[in-house]
Amino acid sequence: MGCGPVTFRNVTPNVFNCMKKKLEAEGLHVPPGNQGEISGRGVVASFDWDGKANLTITVKDKPFIISCKKATEMIQDFVHKCGA
Repeated sequence: MGCGPVTFRNVTPNVFNCMKKKLEAEGLHVPPGNQGEISGRGVVASFDWDGKANLTITVKDKPFIISCKKATEMIQDFVHKCGA
């Protein structure tokens, strides 16, 4: 069960790289580049960063016990922890 896309603004290269490292530290696979698919822990999400400031993440699949609202909150935590 997927969720709608979430777009974050003011995501600088430093913030983007920080997020990728934090997600990997949590056991999620994050491919190199500005777009791709994050996977791990029962979650699959696509990401697309414009290389400047806008990052869109779409949760495509997640455990049924996690709501879309909770999944979005978890993503927002990673963004905020990295300074965006």
